[in-house]
Amino acid sequence: MYIFFMSLGCDKNLVDSEEMLGALVSHGFEVTDDESQADVIVVNTCCFIHDAKEESIQAILEMADYKTKGNLKALIVTGCLAQRYKEEITKEIPEVDAVLGTNSQAALLDAVDEALKGKVSHVFTPLEGIPQMPGKRMITTGGFYEYLKIAEGCNKHCTYCIIPKIRGNYRSVPMETLIEHAKQLAEQGVRELILVAQETTIYGTDLYGKKLLHLLLKELCKIPGIVWIRVLYCYPEEIYPELIETIRDEKKICHYLDLPIQHASDKILKRMGRRTSKQQLIDMVSTLRREIPDIVLRTTLITGFPGETQEDHEELMEFVDQMEFDRLGVFTYSPEEDTPAATMEDQIPEEVKQDRQAELMELQQEISLERGESCVGKDYLVMIEGKVADENAYVGRTYADAPGIDGYMFINTGELLMSGDFVKAHVTGSLEYDLIGEIADEYTE
Repeated sequence: MYIFFMSLGCDKNLVDSEEMLGALVSHGFEVTDDESQADVIVVNTCCFIHDAKEESIQAILEMADYKTKGNLKALIVTGCLAQRYKEEITKEIPEVDAVLGTNSQAALLDAVDEALKGKVSHVFTPLEGIPQMPGKRMITTGGFYEYLKIAEGCNKHCTYCIIPKIRGNYRSVPMETLIEHAKQLAEQGVRELILVAQETTIYGTDLYGKKLLHLLLKELCKIPGIVWIRVLYCYPEEIYPELIETIRDEKKICHYLDLPIQHASDKILKRMGRRTSKQQLIDMVSTLRREIPDIVLRTTLITGFPGETQEDHEELMEFVDQMEFDRLGVFTYSPEEDTPAATMEDQIPEEVKQDRQAELMELQQEISLERGESCVGKDYLVMIEGKVADENAYVGRTYADAPGIDGYMFINTGELLMSGDFVKAHVTGSLEYDLIGEIADEYTE
């Protein structure tokens, strides 16, 4: 039987999808990329913001059409939208045969079997613990980088965020399990591990009583075949000295951190339920740059949050100008039902949100241009991701670029390279690199 799998939303959701795919393949299903040929379709949904919710609903409706115009016998919906709107999905889209919550992946095989027998099922396992999936996780990223989800859920309860309600409280994956998963990924050819969670920085606090991300990183660095280890979603208030030292001293760990700070006005940070102040953010950025001079810092901001005045916006602009983040993304505030922020007074008009977002991004473009120009004339280690058609050039990334988030570099060479190779290159322009040597032996250990 053929199965078509659609994964929406974040990289954490992608990990769930790959584990479910592995379980289905181990159960005898064959994966297809043609929806019209699929006997079973699984849609792993997202509902973090309004646009993601709309995308998920549209995807379910489009897949439901294959009940009449394709071979579809079972339509399964799982993930965040399924957890949050289970009753609405069942009522409004009767073509759906099974609805599974965010912690119910282990029930997928039974749900598919029941659906193929014509039985409808709804499975919502309590948001506790970590699901144990059968089979080997299926890699869908291309094979040379992969995400390692180190925890589930979140305890922060920011006023704009629904994640704790649909993913539960923070639960770390046991360290031995993560090390075993990472070894399996390395054996399958993965060369870059990207650690993700709703918040990576507090890894271990629930299982071991203290933050142990630095120890996990040290253990992962011992795995042969892994060249880069990248850490995303580090809340700045939770970064601690041992973590900074480990990132600085372990050669496999990319000098790159993703810090979701959201704003810089103390008033707005407090309304958001964030646990930092503007000065604490400045201090942390300063500390990171002092301890790790070549570190690349990425952050995300929310503009147009309820109560944000023009003065708050200008304070944020000044902060961005002062901090000069290497990578920065800006989202307009999206009111989500069942969150405190959605009912706050002083909601901001959409047009104002868009204008403020544009101003922030225009400022960041200037900063990014200066940052890019400062790289010209330097040498970097680059991972090759593919070849440019009909040209003597390849596409690659440096340690400063996370896949799917940041940019790509073009490596000019007549040499034959393979995806997953690491090469040394000299920067000749903002996006142009010239090959100067293949990977050193030290990186292949």
